Amino acid sequence: MADIAHLTDDERRLAELGYKQELNRSWSGFSNFAISFSIISILAGCFTTFGQAWNNGGPIAISWGWPIISAFILIIGFTMSELVSAYPTSGGIYWWASKLGGAKAGYYTGWLNLIGLLAVDASVCYGCATFFDLTFSSFNESWAKGYSLQRVFLLFLVVIILVGLVNIFSGHLLAVLNNISVWWHVFGAAIVIAILVVLPTSHMSVADVFTMRINNSGGLNGGSTDGIGFWFYVLPLGFLLTQYTITGFDASAHLSEETQGAADGAAKGIWKSIFYSAIGGWVLLLAFLFAVQDPAALTAAGGGVAVIFTQALSSTWAGIVLLIAASGQFFCSMACMTSTSRMLFAFSRDGAVPGAKWWAQLSSKKVPANAVIISSIVAMLITLPALVEVNIGTEEAPIIVPTAFYAVVSVAVIGLYLSFAIPIYLRWKVGDAFQQGPWNLGTKWRWMAPVAVAEILVISIYFILPITPAGTPGNADFQMKFVNYAPILTGGALILLWIGWHLSAKKWFTGPKMTVDLPAGVTAADEIALEHEHKGFHQPPSA
Repeated sequence: MADIAHLTDDERRLAELGYKQELNRSWSGFSNFAISFSIISILAGCFTTFGQAWNNGGPIAISWGWPIISAFILIIGFTMSELVSAYPTSGGIYWWASKLGGAKAGYYTGWLNLIGLLAVDASVCYGCATFFDLTFSSFNESWAKGYSLQRVFLLFLVVIILVGLVNIFSGHLLAVLNNISVWWHVFGAAIVIAILVVLPTSHMSVADVFTMRINNSGGLNGGSTDGIGFWFYVLPLGFLLTQYTITGFDASAHLSEETQGAADGAAKGIWKSIFYSAIGGWVLLLAFLFAVQDPAALTAAGGGVAVIFTQALSSTWAGIVLLIAASGQFFCSMACMTSTSRMLFAFSRDGAVPGAKWWAQLSSKKVPANAVIISSIVAMLITLPALVEVNIGTEEAPIIVPTAFYAVVSVAVIGLYLSFAIPIYLRWKVGDAFQQGPWNLGTKWRWMAPVAVAEILVISIYFILPITPAGTPGNADFQMKFVNYAPILTGGALILLWIGWHLSAKKWFTGPKMTVDLPAGVTAADEIALEHEHKGFHQPPSA
């Protein structure tokens, strides 16, 4: 290993883990927290998936479900904070799994994490486009009349191109923008809450907010809000709101090689982003619930938050609320792409991705620009199902929604959380042999780790279940447009990964590769290119 005496503490720890400092380490601990807080984005998830919770459980799925599920997610965050403190690398989840469970565990974890991140890019950028469309509709009646999924898709393309350009421009600029994003979310959410408290002429009662049950699932449990079917099937489907919103906090790990004092800063970035988002999101959601003027009309319209705003506010004020949310979602989209590109860079640095030498390259600004470009293209492709129209209303009063695209949201949740579960389980399995970093759980990992894994497995099962009887094969009303494609996509991805590992990857993928001992001026991308020519610096000596 190269001499590390002259290195900073962060560079020395990175060298001990096998990597030379290639990325620009210009992010503060606050910036690290900011990117996870921005990706969680209560101005994104709380707005875009509110209808999922309203239709599957109603107010109780939100008022009670949010804090309960948030507590479980915080436990997941604590276990991941301990891991990033011990192993502060851009590979994050994948690297931890490789270290604790070997190359095979790292391969599956890395790909699940990457698939989840790409799905997050697609879903958040599309949500951002949807809310900009709603904003324009609030201020312009003719724009509202011209609504179509094709128009929303074009807005999505504009959003993701802008997000890509910002990410390519500068790593330092991204840190600054993410710092701004924190305050936009804090003050933006506060303004929205104030508007919804002050301006509506009436509010829902406390009793309704905390006890009202709704089953607008399309017939699950016979449409009833009673019985075991409601409590253990319909209601948990509403928890997608919380589980989808509070995710992506692994970004703090992926940005650890760009963070000063990463062993402590990245660890706090994970759990603090979850904690503050959980509190802020709950207050924001309660404001939504109290602002509901006509619950029956909201249910009939599909449960979207835009209906709440049109019920309770003038078109101008509704437009202001939607603009605040859409802008916050743009910040979220930007942060998501940053996280994805860093993970792809790190995974490619170890040769695990086709075309690795391209995605492991850094621009002159020390930004993985190629990784940003390919991530943007993939996100565009997997968003194409959003063009498939499904009418959940009537022929006379159509409500057009991109049902097929909702599976992408589920895949984002399932992919990310399963990738979290693998290293958490492996850390628990290693037990006391695990070398804890500066930020650690002491002995609390003994119960936190299994609780975290159990929650992830349970919620993943729910997210692959049919979300309406019409999407259940064999049902009299079955139609393919109502199918939850998440199990097909998730199962297909797992099968492909299994095939890829056994037919190819296990022969050449050995897990993280050391770059710290590469010659001066030689990068990970250079090494990968040489390996493709069978003359890499790390080739074993010939016999």
